[in-house]
Order: sequence, then structure tokens, then C-alpha cells
Amino acid sequence: MITEDLVKKSSGLRQKWEDEVKKIVAKHSDQKENWTTVSDLGIKRIYGPEDIKDMDFERDIAYPGQYPYLRGCQPTGYRGKYWTFRMFSGMGTAVETNKRWHYLLATGQTGLSTAFDFPTLMGYDTDSPKAKGECGKVGVAIDTIEDFRDLIQGIPLDKITTSMTINPPATILWAMYIACAQQQGIPLNKIGGTIQNDMLKEFIAQKTFMCPPEPSVKLISDTIEFGTKYVPKWNTVSISGYHIREAGSTAVQELAFTLRDGMEYVEDVIRRKGLQVDEFAPRLSFFFNAHIDFFEEIAKLRAARRIWSKAMRERYGAKDPRSLWMRFHTQTAGCSLTAQQPYNNVVRTAIEALAGVLGGTQSLHTNSLDEVLCLPSDHAVQIALRTQQIIAEETGVANTIDPLAGSYFVEALTNEMEEKAWEYIHKIDDMGGMVAAIEKGFPQLEISDASYKFQKQIDAQEKIMIGVNKYVQEDEQVDIPIVEIDDSIEAEQLKRLAEVKRKRDGRKVAETLKDIAVACKKGENVMPYCIEAVKNYATVQEICDVYREVYGEYRDPGIY
Repeated sequence: MITEDLVKKSSGLRQKWEDEVKKIVAKHSDQKENWTTVSDLGIKRIYGPEDIKDMDFERDIAYPGQYPYLRGCQPTGYRGKYWTFRMFSGMGTAVETNKRWHYLLATGQTGLSTAFDFPTLMGYDTDSPKAKGECGKVGVAIDTIEDFRDLIQGIPLDKITTSMTINPPATILWAMYIACAQQQGIPLNKIGGTIQNDMLKEFIAQKTFMCPPEPSVKLISDTIEFGTKYVPKWNTVSISGYHIREAGSTAVQELAFTLRDGMEYVEDVIRRKGLQVDEFAPRLSFFFNAHIDFFEEIAKLRAARRIWSKAMRERYGAKDPRSLWMRFHTQTAGCSLTAQQPYNNVVRTAIEALAGVLGGTQSLHTNSLDEVLCLPSDHAVQIALRTQQIIAEETGVANTIDPLAGSYFVEALTNEMEEKAWEYIHKIDDMGGMVAAIEKGFPQLEISDASYKFQKQIDAQEKIMIGVNKYVQEDEQVDIPIVEIDDSIEAEQLKRLAEVKRKRDGRKVAETLKDIAVACKKGENVMPYCIEAVKNYATVQEICDVYREVYGEYRDPGIY
């Protein structure tokens, strides 16, 4: 790609340029010496042909839709179809969340995404003592399939894809979705969407867990197997770097730990289920963070596609091109938002969203300006959605595919991120895989160290956050409407749950729960039994309690 003659000419010209720069820098001794990305990757003053002289165009870059898929999986990029505009939403009751869904669809959203409240996320019902005061606070409360029916009221399940951010109880919430589709007469091969269902990143970063790592991975393999056989349009796991980054990781750590998590799932399904990689790999999906360092994020997303395609072909022998594709959702960085000068968050979100688009995301969520303070208001979420629409319809960035390809800087940064990510991946391989690494506390400690280092840099003003450690306004007064979930909804949800329990067939519920327990003990796929249980109004907690009883409960060792 880069000839020796070009490198030689460039080196000569570069030396002349550097000599001139030295004279200028000598007169401005106050200039910053070390320039780095937000993740502390060193950045040169300028890049040229010599920085990518070892790259081969066919091997390393190629064209969209061609291995190694650096430039995207789809040959036509966004000319064929824009990314899915998928705003995250969930608040209070299922009825209230359903209203927000319909509002967003009317405003131009093209895919749904659901947040659940803490009790649901942790596998507890609203009537559990552990759930008191948390009903609907940070997402929608779902106890039974009756709630789920309210959640999807008026939503055409065969036409709209839905993403559900649920992890320990993922089998149960997906079972409710499937059961609702069946009860509406919709064939399972017609429904599409995603369950996050990524427990490895929970142990690493987000910490909503229930059972130990090994049985948690088994439940994920159950969903992958069931989806492969019966729900072919569903992404049964969204392998998530987003929360790893929100916990304080660097971009390289997010990239490496996420992809190694994905490899762990591939290996488990092959070993435990006996499936061939090409049977299930095309439906694996990913979820990345779009942070504030513009070029670092673009390089990270491009590197992710190349690493995954290499791993799938070289490690696992995948033959189907779709198995080599990395398809991913992106969300702008919640951890980059500030309570100080919150309208600055609109600018941050726009830049981060643009990085996601230039990185080739298939789906995008833009954070609302008030999310650091409360659940997003209708007004704030509309601005966030309009940000995506303006990027798509007005800026022209979707006109051509991977427009930064060939940039000396972007290609060099992409290469560096890939190289450093592979170093982490090989280190985890040597530990025996990601489950073993988690049990040793390796990724947790790496993220903790990175987070601590970044905070020290913020405190020392080595890294800047506008309004926090620079351009601070002491007397700042900003009127942001605070969206709060009224405590009265808990009483309403408790009444609803009690009524469902009163009317259901208790004997049938007990039978279905026993069937799940037997399946767990025998190592069978739990999905058919979960679907039957939720149809008979078994609750989220009742099924999760079976998991807890059979598999045991996980307690975080508190590694520091």
C-alpha cells in the first residue's frame, strides 16, 4: 500500500518540517509536552506514510463487506439503510413506559429499547422486602407476563425490533416476549430484537449478578441455542463493553475485555451445546461506548471489527461471512455527562454520536442532557433523538462509507488499539479464559487502576472536563425539570401483583417451577420451561429463586 519510495520522500519532508517545528516550540516553552487520548494513548504531533508503512490494503483494510470488515459489514453502508435510532427508555409502570415508547416512535425512533428497575434487574418482585422503595425508579417494573402485555400494548412485534437491557433474569424476560408473541399468533421466526444477557461484563463492571459465573454462562448458552433453533432473527446476547467503559476502563480495555467475553461465549456454546460456530455466530451482537475522544472512539470501533473477524476465522474456523461480522449498538458515554453546566451535555452527545456513526455503528442511542440528574424528560429525549436525525439527514456523513479510511492518523491509531487489545486477549488466554480471569480479579483490577488514574488526572487538571475543572461557574443556576417517579406507583404495582397471584392456578405454577429446577439440575435448556412458566403467571422472582436454589448465589469478593 505504501511504497518504499513514498516513505523515503515523506521522511525527508518530515525531517524538514520537524526542524521548523523545533524552532517554533523553543519560543513557546509553555506548550503542553505530552499529548494523549482520554485513555492515555500517546498522540504524535503529525502522522505520515511511515506510520502505516507495514499495512497491506487487501489484508488490513479492503472495502466494506470484505474481510477483515474494517470498513463495515454492509457493502452499501448507510446508503442502504441508516443505523437504527434506538433510544433507551423505561420508567415507572409498564403502562407509563409503553406511552414513552409510542411517543418515541411517533417522533421518529426506529427501534425500541427497555430499561428495567433494580428489583427486576436483580431478579426480585415488587413485593420482596429487598425491592422496597425501588419500584420503577430507574426503569420499568416487570413482575409477571401481565405487566409485559401492558409494556408491548399496540407494538407490532413482527415489525419493530426491541432491545431489553436485562442480564441475570434475561431468560425470563425473553420468555415473556416469546410467550406474548405466541399468544398474538406471531411466528417466532418473525420477531426480532436483542436481550443484553451478558453476565461476564456484570462480574467485571456493572455488578448486577445473581448466580456464579459458570451457571450464568450456561444460561446464556441456553438462550443462544434456543434462539438458533427457534428465533432466528433474535440477538440472544449483546456482548457489552459499554458498562466496562462506564466503570472507568480505557478504550483499549473496553475493546479487549468485550471481545474476549465474546470469545468465551463462543467457546462455551461449542463445548456445551455441540453447535458449529456458523450455526450461531451470525446472531451474536455487541454494544460499545462512544466516549468523548473523537478519533480514539472511531479507531476503537474499526479495530473491533477487524479483531472479531480474525478471531472468528482463525480461532474458531468460521466459514460463513456473517459469522465474521461484528454487528454492534453504540451508546454515547453516560460517564462523560456532567451535572455542572448540563447543557454542555448536548454538545458532548453530538460529538460522541458522530464518532459512533463514523465508526460504523448499526444502532445508536444518544443520551439526554438531563440523564446525569434524573430520568430523561420528553423534551430532553427529543433533543437527543433529533441529534441522531440531524447527523443522518443534514451533515452528509452518511453519504460515503468509512470516510476516514486511509487517514495516516486514523489507520495508525486503529492498528495501535488492535495490537494492545490482542495483548490483553492473549494474557487472558494464558489465565485459562475470561471466567478464570474474573475469578482472579484481573479485569476488575485493571479497570479500577485505570479509573483511579483518570480521576487523579482530572483532579490535577491534566485531563479537562469543561464546567468541572475548567471554566467553572460558581454561581451557576440552571433550570432543569427533574423527572421523578412517584412512590405511589409501588402501591399500584403491589396491588396488581397480588391480584395476579390470587387469580392464577397456584398448583400449575408450582409444577412449572419444579420443571425448571429439574432442567437446571439435568443441564437441559431452560427456555421451553421458562416460557411455560411465565404463561402460567410465574413471577420473575419465583423463577430466579429456582436458579438461586439450584446454582447458588454469587457474592462479589470485593477485590481492591
